[in-house]
Amino acid sequence: MPAFDVSPLGRLIFGVGALSELGSLAVAFGRRPLLITDAGLVHTGQPARALKLLQDAGLDVAVFDKVEPNPTETVVRAGVAVAHSHRADLLIALGGGSAMDCAKGVNFLATNGGSMADYRGHDKATKPMLPSLGIPTTTGTGSEAQSYALITDASTHQKMACGDKKAAFRIALLDPELTLSQPRSVAAVTGIDAISHAVESFVSLKANPYSRMCALEAWKHLEPNFERCLTHADDIEAKAAMQLGAYFAGMSIEASMLGATHSCANPLTAHYGLTHGVAIGLMLPHVVLYNSPTVEHQYRLLANGGEELAARCRQFAEGAGLPACLRDCGVSRSILPLLAHEANQQWTARFNPRPVDEVSLLQLYERAW
Repeated sequence: MPAFDVSPLGRLIFGVGALSELGSLAVAFGRRPLLITDAGLVHTGQPARALKLLQDAGLDVAVFDKVEPNPTETVVRAGVAVAHSHRADLLIALGGGSAMDCAKGVNFLATNGGSMADYRGHDKATKPMLPSLGIPTTTGTGSEAQSYALITDASTHQKMACGDKKAAFRIALLDPELTLSQPRSVAAVTGIDAISHAVESFVSLKANPYSRMCALEAWKHLEPNFERCLTHADDIEAKAAMQLGAYFAGMSIEASMLGATHSCANPLTAHYGLTHGVAIGLMLPHVVLYNSPTVEHQYRLLANGGEELAARCRQFAEGAGLPACLRDCGVSRSILPLLAHEANQQWTARFNPRPVDEVSLLQLYERAW
């Protein structure tokens, strides 16, 4: 058995109504928090509720609500400006994966300066960073369980993975009630993303007993509850299972890595603006079948082997109403070689359990087309 070195991150608080603890938790870390969220959540009342809880605890709070999907450095810098003007000593992220990533990005630049490209990779920050809390309102990315921020390069549309243990949330506060307002379309794409995290990290070349434990537990929570969440939006138990599953999958990624599904998905988002979860749903079954000869024995722990697992992943996507193939998304067949070239440059490709190159990645795109 190969050696491994795992450092679990911050504290996890989970439970229906857990948001009510926000004020008492925040006062232990600072007096001038910056609440980072997006304007799309305003109608849910969640940012206003979080703001009141913090103010009732005697804290001087500022709000940055300009987070956008796939946040760029421009958005991050706007958040940094607010953090500096407020003299923030604590960051609180409320929202989906984009809010989580943006808050980590703000933390990098507000404390260490420079540009996000300076922190591409891991452990590039040399100065202490602000304490932070993550409060997810979706059931997908698991960013609240990771030390990485995914920030989009505005010029290339490629995602930069910038990681540092100091950027990890001190506390991840999971309240299933916050996910009840999640639109079905969002639950679909974020849920597919969480499922892919469990499947890919389970067989990653960097997988180890700890990460596999997390991935398997994630799968056990996600697999039986994803479709239930789409058909019964008010099922709090199913929502709770999805929220925990996404967190466990995020823990698995933190301790291992992803694979070719994510390598293939990112160029599709960059060139066609496909929502990340849609791109993932299109590619995951094909990658599972491709990997099957190498990790069939591991896939049998998730389903009855690779074919059944791939079929189940297709079933998830179909039930969510996602496109069945790339051409349905307007992807031109002529661009597939370029997509394969770019997918091969993605760092997650190096951790796929069965080696990939431009030729094999092109074949995956062709099968999905």
